[in-house]
Amino acid sequence: MFESLSDDTTSATIPTAGHGSAEHQPGRRFLSDRQTEAVERLVMAAAEEVADVAYRDITMRTVAKRAGVATATAYTYFSSKDHLLAEVLWRRMRLSPQLVDLSRPVPERVADTVRSMGFGTLESESPAAIAACTTALLGDGPDVKQVRSRIATEIAHRLSAALGPDADPALLPVLQITYTGAILSAGLGHLRFGAVPDLVAEAARLMVGDQS
Repeated sequence: MFESLSDDTTSATIPTAGHGSAEHQPGRRFLSDRQTEAVERLVMAAAEEVADVAYRDITMRTVAKRAGVATATAYTYFSSKDHLLAEVLWRRMRLSPQLVDLSRPVPERVADTVRSMGFGTLESESPAAIAACTTALLGDGPDVKQVRSRIATEIAHRLSAALGPDADPALLPVLQITYTGAILSAGLGHLRFGAVPDLVAEAARLMVGDQS
């Protein structure tokens, strides 16, 4: 949940889950310190892999080799490369807390929030990274769907905070669809990732005007 806002507070912090919490560990089970280290190495290796290798050439074996773990060990924690790459995106988003300044106009708050959610930073990375991460997130495996659900929940939380506590509830699903559609368009190469924040902010402006 979001932190409550007192009368003299003009900002809200969106909390993120802590490292190692059972809720966000692969396989939905408690991991020992050694197992957690292996998972972290795999995630880091996958993040490096997408910067160097096209999606079609990434395999669990190549990521495991880069991480210095056995391929069988990688499959213990991640069911597929899509699951692993989706986890990379989830962690990118989860580790970027957002401070919402409620004194600023809604469109500006929305743009800043979208920039904070991790996808915008893909603009500065290789085309391979963009293609790999967005393709993985569209995977239909149950574990990918679970990560995608977490990401959708986080997006809703952040956009809700950006809109503010007094916003019309009908605005949130419209912004979510706008954001999701923009990200998909960017992943397909029809839009720059860097253009997504301003596009979603424009949608917010059209709905609420330039009010603060």
